Amino acid sequence: MRIGLFAIAGAAPLDDLVAQVRLARDTGLDSVFFGHTASWDALMTAAVAGREVPGIEVGTAIVPTYPRHPLALASQALTAQAMTGGRFTLGIGPSHPQVIEGLHGIAYERPVRHVREYLSALRPLLRGEEVDHHGETLTAVGTLDAPGATPPPVIVSALGPAMLRAAGELADGTVTTWVGADTIADHIVPSITKAAEAAGRPAPRVLAGVIVALTNDPDGVRRDLADRFGPASDFPAYRAVLDRQGLTGVHETVIVGDEETVARHLRRFEDAGATDLLISPYGDPARLLKFAAALR
Repeated sequence: MRIGLFAIAGAAPLDDLVAQVRLARDTGLDSVFFGHTASWDALMTAAVAGREVPGIEVGTAIVPTYPRHPLALASQALTAQAMTGGRFTLGIGPSHPQVIEGLHGIAYERPVRHVREYLSALRPLLRGEEVDHHGETLTAVGTLDAPGATPPPVIVSALGPAMLRAAGELADGTVTTWVGADTIADHIVPSITKAAEAAGRPAPRVLAGVIVALTNDPDGVRRDLADRFGPASDFPAYRAVLDRQGLTGVHETVIVGDEETVARHLRRFEDAGATDLLISPYGDPARLLKFAAALR
């Protein structure tokens, strides 16, 4: 199982984010994926960091699809792939109605259909092919010329059965959040793998995102995370996967405790079939990344 860092493209100067990627590489991790918030652009941050820090995969987890047309995103992704020398992975997803409708004023309609149509236009564009797509949720017509750029892998944020089928059939894998090892094993991996096999596609990557804390105060960490991320528990996609796990909130998915406890829980993700573990450190990131790298 590959181990990487999940970093938010915000709340820090851009140079500090590049320094996080350099720390992850020097520590021995495999990748750094940036989440997109109302701050630095995740894709551009990954591209800049990947160009400045060779020897490590960079990617997005994820870029919301509704606000970006496939032609625009394909152009950005090919540019990032060229800037990083082929070490970029594009993670996309529909995000949530609270974000797309509440912040952008865009109707959050038929997200699974939207993602299927988006991928149907995006993947050929990344390959330099002509696209003439007129769907129910979007239209994309044209082609892109990016000399020397190779198509980056595309992963999709998918938690529910229908989105996992779309990811398995049309993308290279999925990235999850607020999901424990048991649900990776009995829901995520079987669903996306079955869909990929039925479509004649290679085995998909399964990138499991998890918050990790080394601490002697697990309850205090959970209380703090409940205060910081509690509203996310009401996002429909997250609420559904939390209910599947019998959990009340996203704070209950954190991996927390002493080194022995945390190591035992993290290794369960490999046993569950995750190909990648993306760690979001709570506390001292340098200590956590060295600890995580040692697990490899």
